[in-house]
Parts: sequence; structure tokens; C-alpha cells
Amino acid sequence: MRQRLDERAVRPPRRPRLTEQDRQDWARFASLISPLPGRTAIEAPPEAPSTAPAARPVEILVRKPSPLPSALAVGTHPGGLDNGTWNRFRSGKLAPMRTLDLHGRTAQRAFHALESFLHAAHADQVRVVEVITGRGSGETGGVIRREFPLWLNLPSLRPLVLAASHPHDKNPGSVRLLLRRPR
Repeated sequence: MRQRLDERAVRPPRRPRLTEQDRQDWARFASLISPLPGRTAIEAPPEAPSTAPAARPVEILVRKPSPLPSALAVGTHPGGLDNGTWNRFRSGKLAPMRTLDLHGRTAQRAFHALESFLHAAHADQVRVVEVITGRGSGETGGVIRREFPLWLNLPSLRPLVLAASHPHDKNPGSVRLLLRRPR
């Protein structure tokens, strides 16, 4: 008796047998695919009249895109960042490793420069960067300074940036960005 139990434990589990419906489904699917060079196509077997119910519907699983992080505002403490890191970043103790100056550019060229700059910095695993937008002339500042927070919240840039802050309260023409670590 003991020997029989040991034999069962050693045997690999049995694979389920394919039904005729499974074989027909596979052959129908394989007939839609062109064979590799030097191979012959699998011919679909003639469909036998079956007494089985109609073919069950095929479920297609679609992966939902991951939700974007919450909106980013310059100077606000974002979720997911501890207080110590936020205070070091906001006070300027985390020095920027790269700087981008957007002075004298049109809004479109500034956006493209910002996008390529942030993607390159993120790929190089840079943690803190500084972007100089300029103060602009007017009450609300220049076009680049006004558009900058909107650009940071676009789907192409928002996953890269964890936090944004002005390096000094009296200097709204410069923004430091804390980038996320690459995964």
C-alpha cells in the first residue's frame, strides 16, 4: 500500500485531453496565419456535424492603462513623497544636476525642448533638474511660465515628474523638478 502511494506522488499530473471542438478551433485559427518559409500550412479538418451547443463567445482581455498620477502643482507637497525629501528638495539642499534655459524660445520650441530634456534626464537617472522659464513681462508672466504647469501634467511628462518647486519664493522664473526613479 505504501509503495502505491509513493508511485502516485512521483507520477506527473495528467494533461487534459483535447476535445474535437478544441482541435477544430485550433485548426480554424491556424488557417488564418501564414506559415514560415519552408513550412506547410495546417489544413483545417472538415467540420463534423456536432451535437454540441453553439461555439462559446471568445473573451478578449484588454489591459487597462495605468492611471496617471494626480495633477502636479508647482510648490505643493505631492503624495508619495516623504516630508524629509520634500523639505530638502524645496529648500534647495538637493542641487539640480542639469539645467534647461527656455529664454528666447517660442512656446512650441520650448515645449519640445522640455520634453526631450526630461526624457533624457529620466533615462540617465538624474534626480533633480532645473528649468528656467523666465519671469516674463506682465502681471501673470510670460507664455512659457504660464504654460509650464500645464505641460508638466500632460500624459507624456506627468509620469516622469514627482514634484515641482521654485528654488526661492522671490524667483518665480525658475522651477526645480524632482524626477521619479526609473523602474
